[in-house]
Parts: sequence; structure tokens; C-alpha cells
Amino acid sequence: MKKVGKPVFFVVVILIAALTTLSFTGIRTTYGDITTSHIHGAQDIRWGIDIRGGVDVTFFPSGDYDATTYEMSAAAAVIRQRLLVQNITDYELFPDYDRNRIILRFPWRTDEVDFDPVRAIEELGATAMLTFREGAAMDDLGRPAGATAENIILTGRDVQVAHFRFGQIDEFGGTQFFVDLQLLESGRVAFSDATARLIGQQISIWMDDVMISAPVVNAHITDGSAIISGGFEADEARRLADQITGGALPFALETDNYNIISPTLGMGALQAMLWAGIIAFAIISLYMILQYRASGFVAVIGLIGEVGIIIAAITGFFAFVPSFTLTLPGIAGIILSMGMGIDANIITAERIKEELASGKTLDGAIATGYKRAFTAIFDGNITVIIVAIILMGSFGPPNSAFARMLRPIFFMFGPTTAGAIYSFGYTLLVGVVANFAMGVFACRMMQRSLCRLKPMRNTWLFGGEKA
Repeated sequence: MKKVGKPVFFVVVILIAALTTLSFTGIRTTYGDITTSHIHGAQDIRWGIDIRGGVDVTFFPSGDYDATTYEMSAAAAVIRQRLLVQNITDYELFPDYDRNRIILRFPWRTDEVDFDPVRAIEELGATAMLTFREGAAMDDLGRPAGATAENIILTGRDVQVAHFRFGQIDEFGGTQFFVDLQLLESGRVAFSDATARLIGQQISIWMDDVMISAPVVNAHITDGSAIISGGFEADEARRLADQITGGALPFALETDNYNIISPTLGMGALQAMLWAGIIAFAIISLYMILQYRASGFVAVIGLIGEVGIIIAAITGFFAFVPSFTLTLPGIAGIILSMGMGIDANIITAERIKEELASGKTLDGAIATGYKRAFTAIFDGNITVIIVAIILMGSFGPPNSAFARMLRPIFFMFGPTTAGAIYSFGYTLLVGVVANFAMGVFACRMMQRSLCRLKPMRNTWLFGGEKA
């Protein structure tokens, strides 16, 4: 058995303290009135709609119109554009192609006191107004101005479809992403006249008085088939194609019900859960130290590190893990995973006590105790990981990795509860992974290092009989 050096305990404690402190505080710099987060902390947590307050609504095509997958994507793009215009970036939008539904959860500002959810829903679901205009002149508010406001060349009714493509658009250039625009017969003459007199000038494309593109006319187009290019990335070309098609959709979106989530109740529940977590942490820490002494002290340090990892995984602290919206069920997942972390340490501490009672040395008891406790800890945690993956895959965004993996099995579930159950599954999964990292490996290193310090050689500190 390879021995762990005495300094290892202090090194691990310092690393845990640094990680946990940074995960809560982050690192921010302020220059003038601009604040930049270099390392995200707890203040950067994106609270869910159930905490901030907002609306949960499901849109569907009006009448009995059976929309295609492409049309549903385009309709979702229109809603997304309207949300961004209103500076609403913390939203959850999931098209359900199998049932012709678009599930949307969006918040209102915490300082907003006069919120009309019915009006907001009507504005988001109204038929998009798409226009092609001469030039690209805008006023101070970004709306069309001058000749651009006066000269409308085409509307959404003249557009047949816009497709996202990748290929070579002429014999002289290389391959690139572009939008293939197809017009109906009603718009071909007007577009032909406009492109004939505007060669070298811009024809801007507007969605609800917001300019989404302003390509330059390079040729006279007579057949109603145009290519919009300009060094697009794949997502940019796809988004533009969806927006144009969304403005040409033959249906409006409507809803038959919606749910209002009160921000006051959400924040009250948040405060209650946070205080419950703090009090539970203090009581559990006191119990562990009194009951298991040195083993309990190490377990508390590991639990602090586990909390630090969970917070870091939520805020976007790690570059390879994007930030995550935290909801009330997500907080419940954190508390549950903390309980499982303590349970793992209790199992290990009891095993060490049993090994000491059987006559083993302190070093041998710690090594054997962790080894024999690992199977029970692994079995308990791996089942929770499976449950968390099922929750995330069944009730999460339909394009997530877990959703694609479980789609053949759980095809009947929709993404309507992604904001709640998905958040619970995410924090539970992260918490269990953190439990393995801290509660098993880091705690084992700390205990094996701690027992080599002369003042800590007393077996009573680890659960043995008092000398």
C-alpha cells in the first residue's frame, strides 16, 4: 500500500478552499460602468422562471393546420426573434415536432409591476410581418426610415420558402453557407424590377420592424430564385432561413392555456430553501464531527468541496461546462446530493470503526475501510446517476445528448417540464459526480495523510476505543 505524504492533507484542503471560494465569489473587474466576469461566481447564477417569475405557455398552429417540421422550426425562430427584441434572453423554447407544439417559458423583469401576460402571449404568437425593403436606412430606434420605410418590395406573402444550404454559389468562389430564397409568382415581377435598378445597392429584410439582413444586389433576378450570401456561419445562415420562412408561414400561433408563475412566491421559496440548506449543513457538520471525530471533520471538508463543484457547474465556472438555469427543483437536487455525500462518508467511517475494532492498525483500518465501503457507495450512487440521466433525457430539451440516447425508449415524453425536472436531474447528476470526487477520493487522501501526523495517531479520533 502506497503511503500518502503528510502535506497532502493541507494541499487538498487549500485546493478545496480555493475552488469553493472562487465558485461563490468569482473574479470580476469593473471599468467605468462595465463589469466583466473573468470567473463566474454565485452572483452569475441564472435563476429559473419559477424563481424570477414569468409565463409558461404552449403554442400550436391555429385551426387544424398540420405544420411540417421545417415550418415549426421557422415559427420557433420568429418567437425567438421577438423575445430577443424585448431583451428577454433567459427563456426556454422547445419545439415539439411530433405534436405540433412550441413550449415556451419566459420571465418578466423583476422590477416590472404592470405585466399583461395575455398581451405578451398574443404579441409572441402573432403572424410575423416580413418585408423586403429598398435600401437599409434606419432611424434612432432601429426602425426603417426614409426610402426604406416608404418602398416595400415584397412581403411574407410573396415568399414561398427559404432554405439553408452549403455549397458553391458560382464558378469562381469556394463552398460556403448561404440561404436559397424561392419566391411565389406574386412577387417575381416586383423583385425583378427592384433587382434591375438596385444592382450594387442593398435590399434589406425586416421582421416586425427589425432588420435581420441587408444583402447587396449583385445581379438582375428574373426567375424568383435568389441566393443570400455573405460569409455566413452555419448557425447564422440557418437562423436567417428560419426567420424568412417564419414570416411567410400560412398560419398564426395560438394557445388555449398558460400558467403564471409569481416572482414573489418564487423568491420566497428560494429564500426558504437556501436557509434550509444552510441550517441542514450546519447540523449535519456538527453531528459528523461529534459522532465520527476526525473522519467527520474530513467528511465536512469534502462536503464543502462538493458544494463548490456543484455551484461551479451551474455558473459556468468551468470552460467546458456551460452555465445552467437553476430552478427550485434544482436546489432540491443539490440538497439531496449533499445528503448522499454525507451518507457515503458515514458508510466509510463505520467501516473504519469496524476495522479498528477487529484489531487492525490505523493505517490498515483506513485503507481497508475505504476499499470495502466503495462497493456500497458505488452501487448507491450509480443507480442515482441512471435515474438522473433518465430524468434529463425524458424531460429535457429534445436535442440534448441524453434525449437522443433515450428517444427510442421514452418517445412518449415531451419537453414540457424541462425547466423543472431537467434542472433537478442536472443538479442531482453533478452532485453525485462531485460526491465521487470529494466524498470518496479526496476524503480518502486527506484521511490517509492526516493519520500520519503524530497528534492524529490516536485511534479514538477515528472511531476506535479510547486509550
